[in-house]
Amino acid sequence: MLETSARLLRLLSLLQTHRDWSGAELAERLGVTTRTVRRDVGRLRELGYPVYAARGAVGGYRLGAGASVPPLLLDDEQAVAVAVGLCTGATSGVAGLDEAALRALRMVERVLPSRLRHRIGALAAAMVAMPPQGGPEVHTGVLTGISAAIRSAEALRFDYVDHHGAGSRREVEPHRLVTWGRRWYLVGWDVVRADWRTFRVDRIRLRTPNGPRFTHRDPPDGDVTAYLRRTMGFEMWPHRARLLLHAPASEVAGRVDGVLTPVDDRSCRLELASDSYDIVALVLGMLDVDFTVESPPELADHLRRLSRRFAEAAGGMRPLDGSAEGGAVAGPLAG
Repeated sequence: MLETSARLLRLLSLLQTHRDWSGAELAERLGVTTRTVRRDVGRLRELGYPVYAARGAVGGYRLGAGASVPPLLLDDEQAVAVAVGLCTGATSGVAGLDEAALRALRMVERVLPSRLRHRIGALAAAMVAMPPQGGPEVHTGVLTGISAAIRSAEALRFDYVDHHGAGSRREVEPHRLVTWGRRWYLVGWDVVRADWRTFRVDRIRLRTPNGPRFTHRDPPDGDVTAYLRRTMGFEMWPHRARLLLHAPASEVAGRVDGVLTPVDDRSCRLELASDSYDIVALVLGMLDVDFTVESPPELADHLRRLSRRFAEAAGGMRPLDGSAEGGAVAGPLAG
């Protein structure tokens, strides 16, 4: 005889078939008495599943709510997680996922108990997913193809276009798929280069069949996220800066995306990486703390030029502090 929880799921599965079941039929399928079937139907109703019953010789039990997928037993937090995940599908960077997520949400709503159905329906109606402003999209077929290769430990063969537009053919032992913002990345071991590499999935064109089986390696840096923070968050950018901030690390932490190291109670060291020194200057201006450029000299030169430009733009305007002249640099510059 099935345990109660397993029996309830089996009963829901039978009622899912869009037909009327007599108590005797259900009892035979479940290996219980008709009295137990009545009690189980009562439990399902208490959980919020509308199971209708008709009396008489041709009567039976029927699941009231439409159910085109197996019924779900979710608690409140799980239901909210499902709704939020599906409602934000439009911002995932996966082509066509917004429409598919909306269809899935409607299907989930139909098979939930009434209380949870109304709750996630209200959440879905209240949420607005900001549509992406352009940017690359990834096709679900590529994601599922890479995922299957990771699970099966099969090497991937694909054509790849790097950020310079140069094409190459790769053979990679895939390790993990990673989402970062709206972009998807594949981290894997490049067989030809004998090293770990990170690939933008939207630039991958898979070839078939897959390559030979392989044994999964330990992740780079001991953890994929740590590896990506090092390689993508810093090393991949062409312009890097090292600065001494004249403020405690606790005052700066969480306000800037860089490597922050405390020096003492009144200062900390910040390492930034970007595709231009203009971005570094913008970040420093937004931090609004005094700083000293430690490296590179090119950054110090760039900030001097910006300082002169801003001072000339201010012209003869009277400074707010009442001093004789304006145009002072916000913080000391080394070099």
